[in-house]
Amino acid sequence: MSFDNLSRLALAAGFALAVYCLVAPADFIVQVILWFMLAAVIAAAMRFVMLIGEFNMATGAFYGIGAYAAGYLTTSYDWPLLVTIPVAGGVAGLIAVALGYATMRTSGAYFMLISFAFAEIMRLVYVEADFLGGNNGILGILVPMWIEPYYAAFVVVVCMALIIVMALVERSHLGKIFAAIHNKEQVVRSVGINVLAMRVTCLVIASICVGIAGAMYAHVASVISPGDFTFMLSVFALAYVKLGGDKHPVGPVLGAVILTIVAQLLLGFGSYEQLFYGMVIVGAMLLLPDGVLGRLEQWGILRQRPVSVSRAPVAVPEKGGSDV
Repeated sequence: MSFDNLSRLALAAGFALAVYCLVAPADFIVQVILWFMLAAVIAAAMRFVMLIGEFNMATGAFYGIGAYAAGYLTTSYDWPLLVTIPVAGGVAGLIAVALGYATMRTSGAYFMLISFAFAEIMRLVYVEADFLGGNNGILGILVPMWIEPYYAAFVVVVCMALIIVMALVERSHLGKIFAAIHNKEQVVRSVGINVLAMRVTCLVIASICVGIAGAMYAHVASVISPGDFTFMLSVFALAYVKLGGDKHPVGPVLGAVILTIVAQLLLGFGSYEQLFYGMVIVGAMLLLPDGVLGRLEQWGILRQRPVSVSRAPVAVPEKGGSDV
């Protein structure tokens, strides 16, 4: 099987899940599908920022920003669902612009630590902000009656669309610039491309997508609180990426599906749940250093490596000829 066929298979599986959510009752399986589709968007957003060589530990924070924005607009102002979701994504994007221009001059461990600190700051904001419910969070973020029977399918389709958008951007000219910044930042800078603006653009695209996912999560859960959006969300997102494989957009999705299902299977272990879950992640990292997709490629099941923007030669525009 080629990587392109893998993408088509993943797309077909996504539509099959959407159909299942549409025709099946609101049972436990539908809830698990929603959890791993939302987790897949978080993981895809984490991988997207990795295109410029950064680990964005604020991914979970932007998920929370989207959730709180949607929850506040829904409960306080009774905004329609189809308005609050894109607006919540826009709020996450605007905050990402400010954070990006303030922090994207740094890179590597410095940016990772700053983004980690931002995630903790946002958690404290949720705790201290009375209008956001403080420690109690926001209650009663209900899905309108007219869309409730279709909401699970709606979430699956939108999550698929967000992942596809990030994959298409990765394969576009803009994605090649992101990869060039990762590999040859000085060359990109030398031809007149604004590297800071490109780095911020990458962060903003990922943040908008994860903010929209957070808004949908708020309506799935109906109740949100500060404890739902700690830095551990970003840690789990990174685990999804590494387990599935970071060389193809399907990798984070596969990792999210596997670990979400594992988490559900471990629920019966009580206080040992987190211990066993951590052991599963550690074991997977040791046994699958290149992720599941990397191992399938080694076995010959996946025969062709896609042209990865993080590894392919990048044609950098000559000076004065940039269209960016």
